[in-house]
Amino acid sequence: MSGFQFTFLGTGTSVGVPMIGCGCETCVSTDSRDQRLRCSVLIETAELRLLVDAGPDLRQQCLRTGITSLDGVLITHPHADHVMGFDDLRRFTPGRDDTLRVFARASCFTALEKMFFYMFNGANRYPGYFKPDPCVLGDILEISGLEVVPIAVEHGNVECVGFLFRQAGRSILAYLPDCKRISDAGMEALSGVECLVIDALRGRAHPTHMSIDEAVAISAEICPGTTWLTHLSHEVLHAREQQALPNGVNIAYDGLKLSL
Repeated sequence: MSGFQFTFLGTGTSVGVPMIGCGCETCVSTDSRDQRLRCSVLIETAELRLLVDAGPDLRQQCLRTGITSLDGVLITHPHADHVMGFDDLRRFTPGRDDTLRVFARASCFTALEKMFFYMFNGANRYPGYFKPDPCVLGDILEISGLEVVPIAVEHGNVECVGFLFRQAGRSILAYLPDCKRISDAGMEALSGVECLVIDALRGRAHPTHMSIDEAVAISAEICPGTTWLTHLSHEVLHAREQQALPNGVNIAYDGLKLSL
């Protein structure tokens, strides 16, 4: 592989789409683009394969995408829809001494150590168990020729970040799946990014997520080459909402793979 590729493993909000017990237009849609697992993406370069977030649909996402190896996992924040697939990462540390790097903020690790105490207490170093190698994120991560910059965002009361990916001097991709507001420093860092992937929960306003209009406004301010909307609720019918978007702004869907 050459260049930079990323795959949308999931584009749905915390309850997924279709939603349990719902018979709305989107939840009964036969358009595959309206069937959304919880948010996650796979980042690939010639030297590296990174997963961003490990939600409750991780096993299904790995099977349908053919993911058999990882070099690391980036975690945006410790909400259930972004970390409850953590135990399925055991398939990437099959041997007794195998570990997998997990990159997150210190506050995120504090939460993860409570949720998954048996992974972090050092007592379960057995074949077949998940054995994380915790790596606390600072201002920038450099790994195998890729620069990963955490972008501080507001998302309720939890510390949350998105990620800006740079390679060979290019700001290639910004991935911000859960956010209501972006910090001033973050907006400055994102200026001119080639591809923006951003939270756009629904048409109506929400206290902890961007609406579609808010995401479109941020896109217009940042001026990326292309924008993809993600973390979509069942209020978003793909075909209908796509028609109303400006040029260069698109609704993402599960399985979409882009090469930059």
